[in-house]
Amino acid sequence: MLSHNLGYPRVGSHRELKKASEQFWAGKIDREELQKVARKIRHQNWETQRNAGIDLIPSNDFSLYDHVLDTSLMAGAIPGRYHQLLDGKSNRELDLYYAMARGVQRDGVDIKAMEMTKWFNTNYHYLVPEFTRNQKFSRYSDKIILEFEDALQKGILTKPVLVGPVTYLLSGKEKEAGFDRIDLLDNLLPVYISILKELASRGAEWVQLDEPALVLDLTEKDKLALQSAYAQIREALPKLKVLVTSYFGALEDNLGTAASLNIDALHIDLTRGAETLPQILADQAFVASTKKLSLGVVDGRNIWKNDFQKSLNFIKSAVEVLGENRVMIAPSSSLLHSPHDLELEKNEAVLTPEIKNWMAFAKQKLDEVATLKRLATTDWATDKTFIANQQAIETRRNSALIHKPAVKARAQSVKESDFERQNAFPVRQAIQIEKLQLPLFPSTTIGSFPQTDEVRQLRANLKKGTLTIEEYEARIREEIVSSLRWQEKLGIDVLVHGEFERNDMVEYFGESLSGFVFTQNGWVQSYGSRCVKPPVIFGDVERPEAMTVKWSAFAQANSEKLVKGMLTGPVTILQWSFVRDDQPRKDTAFQIGLAIRDEVVDLEKAGIKVIQIDEPAIREGLPLRKHAWNNYLKWAVDAFRLSAAGVADQTQIHTHMCYSEFNDIIDSIAAMDADVITIETSRSQMELLDAFANFNYPNEIGPGVYDIHSPRVPTVDEMIALLEKALKVIPARNLWVNPDCGLKTRKWPETEAALQNMIIAANILRESVPVAH
Repeated sequence: MLSHNLGYPRVGSHRELKKASEQFWAGKIDREELQKVARKIRHQNWETQRNAGIDLIPSNDFSLYDHVLDTSLMAGAIPGRYHQLLDGKSNRELDLYYAMARGVQRDGVDIKAMEMTKWFNTNYHYLVPEFTRNQKFSRYSDKIILEFEDALQKGILTKPVLVGPVTYLLSGKEKEAGFDRIDLLDNLLPVYISILKELASRGAEWVQLDEPALVLDLTEKDKLALQSAYAQIREALPKLKVLVTSYFGALEDNLGTAASLNIDALHIDLTRGAETLPQILADQAFVASTKKLSLGVVDGRNIWKNDFQKSLNFIKSAVEVLGENRVMIAPSSSLLHSPHDLELEKNEAVLTPEIKNWMAFAKQKLDEVATLKRLATTDWATDKTFIANQQAIETRRNSALIHKPAVKARAQSVKESDFERQNAFPVRQAIQIEKLQLPLFPSTTIGSFPQTDEVRQLRANLKKGTLTIEEYEARIREEIVSSLRWQEKLGIDVLVHGEFERNDMVEYFGESLSGFVFTQNGWVQSYGSRCVKPPVIFGDVERPEAMTVKWSAFAQANSEKLVKGMLTGPVTILQWSFVRDDQPRKDTAFQIGLAIRDEVVDLEKAGIKVIQIDEPAIREGLPLRKHAWNNYLKWAVDAFRLSAAGVADQTQIHTHMCYSEFNDIIDSIAAMDADVITIETSRSQMELLDAFANFNYPNEIGPGVYDIHSPRVPTVDEMIALLEKALKVIPARNLWVNPDCGLKTRKWPETEAALQNMIIAANILRESVPVAH
């Protein structure tokens, strides 16, 4: 029985990679220093896994920015606009890499970044590959070879990891009409085979090819492509052991395809697809083969301690059918989605010992995998480690910290009328036009302004006690007033207070809600150098007191213009937290929705006339299989409506969504019934608006006119061109002008320049489109 790991967190236990990357981009360190930091993290990760007793340790799971982008570079899938950076010099590879990820605007070169979207139903963002008809691929980057060799020099024979060829193609986009990207498989496979042959020649025994597309609704053509790909790989490399991984769901109707692949081992996720195990053990062809079955029993995407009894029952059932030597033990997915190390949580005032004992981070999950392998071959019922594990599981199940009868009763008593505004949107819109007196093409931002080092230091000093709460709040008030004056001078129509008091759009609210607990070092990569520290929802959720009213009311009192109240919606708080797994997610979402509803009502009472409830995560929560969509969308939309429907018609409710493909859920987006929706459209050049146009979306829309995830400053002409595209499908009186996301991660100089261009674009548009409001 082998233990293995699919991937490990790559930013470092103290976010060393984030800090080094940002220093490199700022020109404060050179590429050698950046690579030195990266190499140190890789070495530490390998040592950690070796010390935990993991048999097959992954390499190439590390990335400086994104593993899908790494694959594009490996395969030479470099969009034409970046070819001017290809000069044959190896030391330019990093420049090309970051240009594709972040865009570039210097030395006369001005190139936009690649589109970014969510990796399946996670909060991890990847760079979307771009494909053209009859596209050719050629091996460009040898990163996977170099990292395998690096591990060998450390005495570790790793299992190199690659995004599988079919999943890679399906994760991309056709950038011209008239072809199917899966048809590029035969062009792509020679690159994969070339890489795998070189790995084998250098001593690789196992390789891991990630094919999470196996948990999606695949066409017959896609299924044939999978079989063809692995038949060709097997023919070219008969001795190399190939492990194909599926994760994030059950195989369902793809089980026959997965079981028949010409490979040496298949990985299944038993935390999100437990039904796959009995099905594959009943597949006579798989059982009769010599293939190994990798059991993903340790949850790679949540922080709760593994229930050894449950996992061992899975292992036992597999061993009884296949035998020990055909069973492998692993996390369900890459541990990329988990925080680094629970032992870094030293502050018991932040994370109490009782709740900490219910948890396991990435490092602890390695120990769980190794322990399960050991227990599977013993009489585990009398093992001290097993007994301690079961005691922790039972303690959590019955803890009085978790259950609040009043909260449960309120959520269960919600009525249909609680989801409804007073009147339909056309009535509300007429009232809001009269009450708010906004111009045509009103401008706003999404909420946050740059979090400077000085602002972050204020929060740090408050926590350390070197700044009193009175001193801290006085400084925050100064920041708010300064930002208001700047926005007024710029000419923005609906202002924001800047969110200088907030650490994170979910963490900030979780800190004010009961049923949440927080970590000091539980960082998880979201994209590139962007890390988030998700709250942990461990119990019933309610709002003990107002969370944002003080700051929003202060801001509105200091400006004659409208100032938005800024909130995070219930589905996003749910999705971007580590969620309790002892009740349906719907129940937790409704509890959060009621807490946000209380805040919305209090904001209205405080005189806030425009309130934004952000739901960027509503699309990523969508089940991977379409047959499960309706149930999720019903409760997700209801949770949002529950949070928003407590106010009068004259109060304008906004919501924000980013990096979402809306075409297939546009009716549910409309059912949310927000007065204004702001969305990301700039990287896709307004592609997303097609869904709103075809559906004839009735409410107001702010399609983001510039990409805040890149430091590049767009020109006025670019923004006007995007707005003119939008006007072809959106009535003028329904069109807002705004960035595509919050500006927290940007620097002030680029923010000021970009917003100035945005306001100029809005003013030019008003002059050229004389439509009566």
